[in-house]
Amino acid sequence: MKQCFKCQTTKPLTDFYKHPRMFDGYLNKCKECNKKDVRGNRKDKVSYYREYDRLRGNRITKEKIKERDLKYPAKKLALTLIHNLLRAKKISRQPCEECGSVQYVHAHHDDYLKPFNVRWLCAAHHSQWHKKFGEAKNGSVRIEDLKIRSITQF
Repeated sequence: MKQCFKCQTTKPLTDFYKHPRMFDGYLNKCKECNKKDVRGNRKDKVSYYREYDRLRGNRITKEKIKERDLKYPAKKLALTLIHNLLRAKKISRQPCEECGSVQYVHAHHDDYLKPFNVRWLCAAHHSQWHKKFGEAKNGSVRIEDLKIRSITQF
């Protein structure tokens, strides 16, 4: 057990990040407080971090986006349809189906030929799904082969 110096809460060591230079081998700030600080710092210095990410290569270039969209046209169309429905407020984001989280929830398609059939997964569970199963079904189908209702029919 260890006490966080930020929130003054006593928590088990598993709630602290390991740090080799600390006396007991763990940071003096709990993971939750550390995450809040990191998010706050990034929000306060958003332009700096965008430039840093761009230079590091973490941000996808416009050329890479075009290349990906050409490689996976059915995926692009399905994502566009869902984003348009969200923007038109015809659907709304739901909590993650796995953990119930409402933060960073993604619309996940198991099959891109069924663009309106989505499962809502938080970023962590969405990533886990793709690590386990790979690309969703029909990701590289040509747009001409798709028969999709218009958004107005939704």
